[in-house]
Amino acid sequence: MIDRRTFLTGTGAVVLVTPLAAEAQQAAKSARIGYLATNLVAGDARTREAFLQGLHDLGYVEGVNLLIEYRDAAGKSDRFPALAAELVALKVDVIVTSGGTLAALAAKQATTTLPIVFTAAGNPVGEGLVASLARPGGNVTGLSVVSTDTIGKSLELLTQAVPRLSRIALLLKPDAVPDRANKDRLKLADVAARALGVRLQVVEAKGPEDFDRAFSDMTKGRASALAVLATPVFDSNRGRLVDLAAKARLPTVYSYRSYVEAGGLMSYGPDLADSFRRAATYVDKILKGAKPADLPVEQPTKFELVINLKTAKALGLTIPPSLLGRADEVIQ
Repeated sequence: MIDRRTFLTGTGAVVLVTPLAAEAQQAAKSARIGYLATNLVAGDARTREAFLQGLHDLGYVEGVNLLIEYRDAAGKSDRFPALAAELVALKVDVIVTSGGTLAALAAKQATTTLPIVFTAAGNPVGEGLVASLARPGGNVTGLSVVSTDTIGKSLELLTQAVPRLSRIALLLKPDAVPDRANKDRLKLADVAARALGVRLQVVEAKGPEDFDRAFSDMTKGRASALAVLATPVFDSNRGRLVDLAAKARLPTVYSYRSYVEAGGLMSYGPDLADSFRRAATYVDKILKGAKPADLPVEQPTKFELVINLKTAKALGLTIPPSLLGRADEVIQ
């Protein structure tokens, strides 16, 4: 577990300040954030960097006027409740969760008073995090990373990239969200698949120990392509998922660009770095007195399509020019 504590240390320099300036400095030094993560080592480092940059742009610098208490579940979501309780016991000013829905729910269950900002929840209302997007209520708010048409759009992109596609496997972690939310996203996927004229094979994996079996099921089910629904546990093991997809020769669409940079075929989803950067504004507002109940939950506004041509070539695919022209980035 990464338990990082950063304190302001003296430099020996003598600085003369007015009483008001001294008071402002003292207030600035008090900013203390708890950061609950799924995996600080194997996760996408750019998201945390974007969050810190967002804070920096607002005048906060870690180790200068900001202390961040990091708590890392190291890929084990069952550790979230205990780690969230630790942050509550430290009486931080605000808890930021970057471990998806489960991390946010663990923080919410640990405290009804400390402000909580989630950065990567799928369906905040359906998953029980907030009462509504416009009026969250309680002590929780933040940013969603899923819009209603994300799944459908991902399946559509697969049908455009893979000629005569008839059967798509959908890989998901069933316990990544509450049951009701899971049923909702499966319904959306089924409706989208029917509209595209393809059959959907739902394959479940609770963790990396299930990956081999999951891909074996896809092969037995004769899936000709794959869509992976994002979850922090999958994100932390994206390299293995990409390797297994390549071995099975399954053209795959992922939710985030980090998979494509690791060798996946393509991704369509929100710009995670942008979402984490925007989360810093929530923290700033809360530190300045705003209440989470009054800060509406933001849905993603910036989506990106990333395609890996090297992977397409290895799969024997020729990506249509019309699809390449829509890509935000093409990796050669």
